[in-house]
Amino acid sequence: MTQALRKFALLLIAILCVTISYAQVVVSSGDTVPNVVIDYSNPQTYEIGGITTSGTAGLDRRLLPFNVGDEIEIPGEEISKTLKKLWETGIYDDIRISVSKIIGKTVFLDIYLEDRARLAAFAFVGAKKNEETELREKIKISQGNVVNDNMKTTCVNLIRNYYVDKGYHTCQVTVEERPNEKISRAVNLYFNIDKGKKVKIESIAFYGNTHVSNGTLLKAMKETKERFHFMPFYKADTVVAYMFRNPDYYRSKDIIDHLSDYFAERVNFRLAKGSKYIKSSYEADKAKLIEKYNELGFRDAFIVKDSLYIKGSLAYIDITVEEGPRYYFRNIDFVGNTKYPTELLRQILRIEKGDVYNQKRLMENISMNKDGDDISSLYMNDGYLFFSANPTEVLVENDSIDIEIRIREGRQATYKNISVSGNTKTNDNVILREVTTLPGQLFNRADIIRSQQVLLSLGYFNQEKMDVRPVPNEADGTVDIEYVVEETSSDQLELSAGYGATGLVLSAGISFNNFSFKKFFKKEAWTPIPSGDGQKLSLRISTNARWYQSYSLSFVEPWLGGKHPNTLSANVYYQKQSNGYTRSNDAYGFIDIIGANLTFARKLKWPDDYFQLSHSLIYQYYRVDNFGGIFIFKKGFSNNISYKFTISRNSVNAPIYPREGSEITFSVQATPPYSLFTKKDYSTATDQEKYKFLEFHKWKLNISWFTKIVDNLVLNVRLKTGFIGWYNKQIGAPPFERFYLGGDGLSSWSLDGREVIGMRGYDDISLTPMQNGEEVGGAIYNKFTAELRYPITLNPSATIYVLAFVEAGNCWLDKRQYSPFNLYKSAGLGIRIYLPMFGLLGFDWGYGFDDVPGQKDAGGSRFHISINQSID
Repeated sequence: MTQALRKFALLLIAILCVTISYAQVVVSSGDTVPNVVIDYSNPQTYEIGGITTSGTAGLDRRLLPFNVGDEIEIPGEEISKTLKKLWETGIYDDIRISVSKIIGKTVFLDIYLEDRARLAAFAFVGAKKNEETELREKIKISQGNVVNDNMKTTCVNLIRNYYVDKGYHTCQVTVEERPNEKISRAVNLYFNIDKGKKVKIESIAFYGNTHVSNGTLLKAMKETKERFHFMPFYKADTVVAYMFRNPDYYRSKDIIDHLSDYFAERVNFRLAKGSKYIKSSYEADKAKLIEKYNELGFRDAFIVKDSLYIKGSLAYIDITVEEGPRYYFRNIDFVGNTKYPTELLRQILRIEKGDVYNQKRLMENISMNKDGDDISSLYMNDGYLFFSANPTEVLVENDSIDIEIRIREGRQATYKNISVSGNTKTNDNVILREVTTLPGQLFNRADIIRSQQVLLSLGYFNQEKMDVRPVPNEADGTVDIEYVVEETSSDQLELSAGYGATGLVLSAGISFNNFSFKKFFKKEAWTPIPSGDGQKLSLRISTNARWYQSYSLSFVEPWLGGKHPNTLSANVYYQKQSNGYTRSNDAYGFIDIIGANLTFARKLKWPDDYFQLSHSLIYQYYRVDNFGGIFIFKKGFSNNISYKFTISRNSVNAPIYPREGSEITFSVQATPPYSLFTKKDYSTATDQEKYKFLEFHKWKLNISWFTKIVDNLVLNVRLKTGFIGWYNKQIGAPPFERFYLGGDGLSSWSLDGREVIGMRGYDDISLTPMQNGEEVGGAIYNKFTAELRYPITLNPSATIYVLAFVEAGNCWLDKRQYSPFNLYKSAGLGIRIYLPMFGLLGFDWGYGFDDVPGQKDAGGSRFHISINQSID
């Protein structure tokens, strides 16, 4: 029995060994084909007789490393590689390669493929509508994309990073996949977003900074800011006690540094910058910290370590620095300069022995100083385009550094080709005629900067995208200049409505600021209007059906003749206002005016090319009938034939948001002294006799100056003054052409040729001299303005900036009443919005501080709306 059992056990072991040695794969391929058995312990080489596919997915046979007729080992490495390659495509949900039949040494393979699900739709749960739009652009998936784990993980990470960049560092994003009910093998993805709370920076603490104050380091971090806090007396007693215990510490630093340290931890009003933590901005700001140290002479400074920890929705940052010693300039030598003497170069460098070592200051004074008074500009303004100056530290001894500036002057370069690109509407010649860089002239960096300013002043191009690309060729000593521009809409449409004593007044105006009269009769040029020649065509209509009508048409040709910058402008207009009665009524009265101006202007080259001179001939015909109570002249007609001389200088660096430069305009307008040609006694003359031909001389001066305080914060200071004089005291000042001060500067009634000057904080024309209870206009006025401006956006399609202002001004009837220090004062805030089609719109709140005699509540709190700088 035992022996029988032993034989039976040996038989089972033998059967098991055979089973392990001959693993069998049975593949059914139909009733007519017998089962196929593969011995995996003994690979065989076969010739491929055929390859079939099955399943729901198609096969790109270029992915297969073998084809019909090839020899393949089964089982073997080619099969494994094929499976791996197909899986790497990420488009299959199931892959199987099987043997359908074997005939001798010929094998037939079948590749079974199941398609992965395709994307039918996706949605964001927990996101705002504007966020959804931005998220769709970021993840960039669309219907029909294969849905796999990699795609879902990528989308989740992109969505989370989007919110992290907005300060939501605890954001959680999950994705849910659901079958689409209408499309087979398609799914919908739902991205569930839990933003959490926005993480704000509560504090930034510095350690190891013994020479540089916390306040200085916090200011150096441009994007990483603490959140708003105001605790000026927090632990003040501790600070005072420490000061008495450690007087030497407080003597070692300037009082300003101590105050900066004290208030940096207790007071933060910096609301313009967000306090959210963004890693990329933080890393950039750490580099700025070291740059600040280098500017202060600590060239060896570095960050030892930094840490961030988040508690709830607040982030805390600790930064430890190693300052190292402070270094100073010692000897500075120049090598290689033959054009200019070393002494002159030292004066321009403006660095003396013993000054704190500042690599940034050294490089700015060598090249590309924003004021253009560096060594590089000295050479480049004289044609030395290939000039280079390399400062080298030749000796570092204790805390002193010797610098050698090695100069390579090169040869002078001349302009070869001057071109322009990016102009899709403005003709090349319109742009190139404005630049001062001409082929054959010596290269001059100042001329290029000036040409940029001129092109910007045209108002046709995006001031943020203007660029100049020089292409130098040192071999032949020439340089090609390409001016790169981006067109922006310069045409303006004005639609306004005002309501006053005469009722509702509707106004519509349109200005084509880049018009082309030459293309007027070319059908293909009307897209929608002929443009590209830099001409200006304006049309404006205002009406109140019963009281008021106004029509004006103007045309400006900035390059008369096409060869020189001589401007010719023409303007015709008609205005009429009645007293509201119908024509059939005996009480009906009106005033109307027909006028025309013709102006010729030319640019000057002396004292510099910022100057412009203009001459104007003006004719106006006034007719007044039964229209009393408004000004001196009651009934009759009057002719105004005058000549106007204007000289102006405009060096502002941009038309919409100037940061630097000034604009000065001085003008004199005069009529012939008709009364001096006769011996008539005008003291007894009627109004018609006095004013048949107006006689006066009118002087005006406007000054506007811009300077950049820091970053894009700009200070604008303005002065406006005007004076009307007369030839004959028996006639006095004319009833027309007078000054009216106060309010928003929008002139809804200008038939008497009045000039309305805005002044915020007061009612319209409330600061104007009065007679018999009516404003009759002044012969003298002064106005002073100071504004601080800061941009919200400089996008050319919608430029927006905010401002704070103070103003002072007054208007006097004549020189006998003139008192230059008796001024009305106001202050306030405002915002300006520039839309290309509508021009510059202003919204201001002003507070007038002074009482106006005879006009109760004319000052105080006032809101104003202005159009195209009418209030300025």
